[in-house]
Amino acid sequence: MSQALQNQITRDQYLALEEQSGLRHQFLDGEVFAMTGGTLNHSRIARNIVSAVMNRRSRVRPCEPLNSDMRIHTPSGLDAYPDVSVFCGSPDLSDNDRTLHNPVVIFEVLSPSTEGFDPGDKFMHFRSIPGLSDYVLVDAEKVLVERFRRSADGVEWVLHEYRGLAEILPLPVIEAELPLGEIYRDISLPA
Repeated sequence: MSQALQNQITRDQYLALEEQSGLRHQFLDGEVFAMTGGTLNHSRIARNIVSAVMNRRSRVRPCEPLNSDMRIHTPSGLDAYPDVSVFCGSPDLSDNDRTLHNPVVIFEVLSPSTEGFDPGDKFMHFRSIPGLSDYVLVDAEKVLVERFRRSADGVEWVLHEYRGLAEILPLPVIEAELPLGEIYRDISLPA
Protein backbone atom coordinates (compact mmCIF):
# COMPACT_ATOMS: atom_id res chain seq x y z
CA MET A 1 0.00 0.00 0.00
CA SER A 2 1.32 3.45 -0.80
CA GLN A 3 2.11 6.05 1.83
CA ALA A 4 -0.79 7.59 3.75
CA LEU A 5 -1.89 11.06 2.61
CA GLN A 6 -3.62 12.08 5.80
CA ASN A 7 -3.84 10.67 9.28
CA GLN A 8 -6.98 9.83 11.25
CA ILE A 9 -9.97 11.02 9.31
CA THR A 10 -13.45 9.56 9.47
CA ARG A 11 -14.99 7.43 6.74
CA ASP A 12 -17.43 10.27 6.01
CA GLN A 13 -14.48 12.63 5.49
CA TYR A 14 -12.88 10.03 3.23
CA LEU A 15 -16.08 9.73 1.16
CA ALA A 16 -16.21 13.53 0.81
CA LEU A 17 -12.58 13.50 -0.36
CA GLU A 18 -13.41 10.82 -2.95
CA GLU A 19 -16.32 12.93 -4.26
CA GLN A 20 -14.08 15.98 -4.74
CA SER A 21 -10.92 14.27 -5.96
CA GLY A 22 -10.22 13.14 -9.48
CA LEU A 23 -8.09 10.35 -7.99
CA ARG A 24 -9.04 7.17 -6.17
CA HIS A 25 -7.86 6.38 -2.67
CA GLN A 26 -8.03 3.42 -0.33
CA PHE A 27 -9.17 3.99 3.23
CA LEU A 28 -8.28 1.98 6.32
CA ASP A 29 -8.20 2.77 10.04
CA GLY A 30 -8.59 6.52 9.54
CA GLU A 31 -5.86 6.74 6.90
CA VAL A 32 -6.21 7.56 3.21
CA PHE A 33 -3.82 6.02 0.68
CA ALA A 34 -3.42 7.24 -2.91
CA MET A 35 -3.67 4.50 -5.51
CA THR A 36 -1.00 4.23 -8.16
CA GLY A 37 -1.60 3.67 -11.85
CA GLY A 38 -1.01 0.32 -13.49
CA THR A 39 1.06 -0.89 -16.42
CA LEU A 40 -0.24 -1.78 -19.87
CA ASN A 41 -0.19 -5.48 -18.91
CA HIS A 42 -2.11 -4.69 -15.73
CA SER A 43 -4.82 -2.82 -17.63
CA ARG A 44 -5.09 -5.45 -20.34
CA ILE A 45 -5.41 -8.30 -17.85
CA ALA A 46 -8.18 -6.50 -15.95
CA ARG A 47 -9.97 -5.79 -19.24
CA ASN A 48 -9.59 -9.42 -20.31
CA ILE A 49 -11.08 -10.66 -17.03
CA VAL A 50 -14.13 -8.40 -17.35
CA SER A 51 -14.59 -9.52 -20.95
CA ALA A 52 -14.20 -13.23 -20.13
CA VAL A 53 -16.75 -13.03 -17.31
CA MET A 54 -19.19 -11.05 -19.48
CA ASN A 55 -18.89 -13.63 -22.26
CA ARG A 56 -19.74 -16.46 -19.83
CA ARG A 57 -22.63 -14.92 -17.94
CA SER A 58 -25.12 -17.53 -16.84
CA ARG A 59 -28.77 -17.10 -17.69
CA VAL A 60 -29.63 -19.08 -14.57
CA ARG A 61 -27.51 -17.06 -12.14
CA PRO A 62 -27.01 -13.54 -13.50
CA CYS A 63 -23.64 -12.20 -12.36
CA GLU A 64 -21.95 -9.00 -13.45
CA PRO A 65 -18.27 -8.00 -13.47
CA LEU A 66 -17.30 -4.45 -12.53
CA ASN A 67 -14.02 -2.69 -13.20
CA SER A 68 -11.81 -0.80 -10.77
CA ASP A 69 -14.14 2.21 -10.71
CA MET A 70 -16.34 0.37 -8.17
CA ARG A 71 -15.35 0.73 -4.54
CA ILE A 72 -15.73 -2.22 -2.17
CA HIS A 73 -16.33 -1.67 1.55
CA THR A 74 -15.48 -4.53 3.90
CA PRO A 75 -17.07 -5.14 7.30
CA SER A 76 -13.54 -4.92 8.76
CA GLY A 77 -13.26 -1.30 7.59
CA LEU A 78 -11.29 -1.29 4.32
CA ASP A 79 -12.50 0.75 1.37
CA ALA A 80 -10.66 -0.29 -1.79
CA TYR A 81 -10.98 -0.46 -5.55
CA PRO A 82 -10.15 -4.01 -6.68
CA ASP A 83 -9.24 -4.48 -10.33
CA VAL A 84 -12.38 -6.55 -10.96
CA SER A 85 -15.28 -7.46 -8.70
CA VAL A 86 -18.23 -9.68 -9.56
CA PHE A 87 -21.66 -9.69 -7.90
CA CYS A 88 -24.64 -11.92 -8.59
CA GLY A 89 -28.30 -10.94 -8.48
CA SER A 90 -28.91 -7.40 -7.30
CA PRO A 91 -26.03 -5.19 -6.20
CA ASP A 92 -25.98 -4.07 -2.56
CA LEU A 93 -24.86 -0.45 -2.98
CA SER A 94 -24.33 2.61 -0.79
CA ASP A 95 -22.60 5.97 -0.98
CA ASN A 96 -24.56 7.20 -4.03
CA ASP A 97 -24.11 3.84 -5.79
CA ARG A 98 -20.32 4.10 -5.57
CA THR A 99 -19.73 1.32 -3.00
CA LEU A 100 -20.56 -2.35 -3.49
CA HIS A 101 -21.04 -4.57 -0.43
CA ASN A 102 -21.83 -7.97 -1.97
CA PRO A 103 -19.08 -9.15 -4.33
CA VAL A 104 -18.81 -12.92 -4.69
CA VAL A 105 -15.49 -12.84 -6.58
CA ILE A 106 -12.68 -10.29 -6.40
CA PHE A 107 -9.73 -10.20 -8.81
CA GLU A 108 -6.52 -8.31 -8.14
CA VAL A 109 -3.84 -7.97 -10.80
CA LEU A 110 -0.50 -7.97 -9.02
CA SER A 111 2.16 -5.39 -9.68
CA PRO A 112 5.45 -4.81 -7.86
CA SER A 113 3.82 -2.05 -5.77
CA THR A 114 0.88 -4.23 -4.63
CA GLU A 115 2.28 -7.77 -4.49
CA GLY A 116 2.94 -7.46 -0.75
CA PHE A 117 -0.37 -5.88 0.31
CA ASP A 118 -2.90 -7.62 -1.98
CA PRO A 119 -2.21 -11.24 -0.88
CA GLY A 120 -1.75 -10.30 2.77
CA ASP A 121 -3.52 -7.48 4.60
CA LYS A 122 -5.94 -6.65 1.79
CA PHE A 123 -7.02 -10.29 1.51
CA MET A 124 -7.52 -10.40 5.28
CA HIS A 125 -10.01 -7.52 4.95
CA PHE A 126 -11.75 -8.96 1.89
CA ARG A 127 -12.25 -12.23 3.81
CA SER A 128 -14.57 -10.32 6.16
CA ILE A 129 -17.13 -9.98 3.33
CA PRO A 130 -19.67 -12.72 4.19
CA GLY A 131 -20.65 -13.65 0.62
CA LEU A 132 -17.18 -13.55 -0.92
CA SER A 133 -16.44 -16.97 -2.37
CA ASP A 134 -13.25 -16.45 -4.38
CA TYR A 135 -10.27 -14.09 -4.22
CA VAL A 136 -8.13 -14.34 -7.35
CA LEU A 137 -4.62 -12.91 -7.75
CA VAL A 138 -3.29 -12.59 -11.30
CA ASP A 139 0.41 -11.94 -11.84
CA ALA A 140 1.07 -9.31 -14.53
CA GLU A 141 4.69 -10.37 -15.11
CA LYS A 142 4.32 -14.15 -15.53
CA VAL A 143 1.57 -16.69 -16.09
CA LEU A 144 0.42 -17.32 -12.54
CA VAL A 145 -3.11 -17.18 -11.17
CA GLU A 146 -3.72 -17.90 -7.49
CA ARG A 147 -7.32 -18.61 -6.56
CA PHE A 148 -8.30 -18.58 -2.89
CA ARG A 149 -11.66 -20.29 -2.48
CA ARG A 150 -13.71 -20.19 0.71
CA SER A 151 -14.40 -23.70 2.01
CA ALA A 152 -17.97 -25.00 2.20
CA ASP A 153 -18.01 -24.44 5.97
CA GLY A 154 -16.85 -20.84 5.45
CA VAL A 155 -13.94 -21.22 7.83
CA GLU A 156 -10.93 -21.92 5.62
CA TRP A 157 -9.58 -20.53 2.37
CA VAL A 158 -8.04 -23.06 -0.01
CA LEU A 159 -5.34 -22.02 -2.49
CA HIS A 160 -5.27 -23.34 -6.06
CA GLU A 161 -2.49 -22.27 -8.48
CA TYR A 162 -2.73 -22.13 -12.27
CA ARG A 163 0.48 -21.68 -14.29
CA GLY A 164 -0.25 -22.63 -17.90
CA LEU A 165 -2.05 -20.74 -20.65
CA ALA A 166 -4.02 -23.92 -21.44
CA GLU A 167 -5.36 -24.18 -17.87
CA ILE A 168 -8.89 -23.20 -16.88
CA LEU A 169 -9.81 -21.11 -13.83
CA PRO A 170 -13.06 -22.54 -12.41
CA LEU A 171 -15.43 -20.15 -10.67
CA PRO A 172 -18.48 -22.22 -9.68
CA VAL A 173 -20.06 -19.37 -7.71
CA ILE A 174 -20.65 -17.50 -10.98
CA GLU A 175 -21.06 -20.68 -13.04
CA ALA A 176 -18.08 -19.81 -15.25
CA GLU A 177 -14.71 -21.16 -16.28
CA LEU A 178 -12.08 -18.69 -17.48
CA PRO A 179 -9.25 -19.93 -19.73
CA LEU A 180 -5.90 -18.48 -18.70
CA GLY A 181 -5.21 -17.96 -22.40
CA GLU A 182 -8.03 -15.37 -22.40
CA ILE A 183 -6.88 -13.73 -19.18
CA TYR A 184 -3.38 -13.30 -20.64
CA ARG A 185 -4.48 -12.40 -24.20
CA ASP A 186 -2.30 -9.63 -25.73
CA ILE A 187 0.08 -9.68 -22.76
CA SER A 188 3.83 -9.28 -23.26
CA LEU A 189 5.68 -11.37 -20.71
CA PRO A 190 9.44 -11.56 -20.13
CA ALA A 191 11.07 -14.61 -21.70
